[in-house]
Amino acid sequence: MNKKVSLKEIVGTKIFYAVILVSYYWMWARSDWKEWYSTLESLLGFFFFCFYTFQRIRIRKYKREGVDELAEQNLKRCDSICLKVFIVAMVIAAWAAAAIGHVNIFGAQVIGWWIVLSILAITILRTVLFLIMDNKGV
Repeated sequence: MNKKVSLKEIVGTKIFYAVILVSYYWMWARSDWKEWYSTLESLLGFFFFCFYTFQRIRIRKYKREGVDELAEQNLKRCDSICLKVFIVAMVIAAWAAAAIGHVNIFGAQVIGWWIVLSILAITILRTVLFLIMDNKGV
C-alpha cells in the first residue's frame, strides 16, 4: 500500500466502474428472474462500495504526492477526444431512437444497451489513448 500512485492507475480503474454500470444495466433490463440474481446484485453492490472506498483513498494519496503535469495534460487531451467521440455516438443513438421508434423495430432496451456499451467503450478508449500518449510523452 506504500506504492506511489500513478495517474495511469487512476485512469485505468475507471474501466471497472463502467463494467459495474453495464452489469447493473443488465440486471435492470433483463426480463427473466433467477434466484441467484439477488445474490449477484448484493455482491456487485458490496464490491462497488469496497472498490469505490479503496479508489478514494488512492486518489487522495495521489493528490498529496507530486502531480505529473505532463500526464495531467495528456489526460485532458484524452478527455477532449473522448468527449467528441461520445457526442457522436449519442447523436447516432438519439437519431436511431427517433427514427426507428416510429416503426417499432426494437425497443428502448436496445438504445439503453447502445448508451451503456458506449460508456464502456469510451472508458476503454480513454484509457488506451492515455497510455499511448503518456508512454510516448506527447
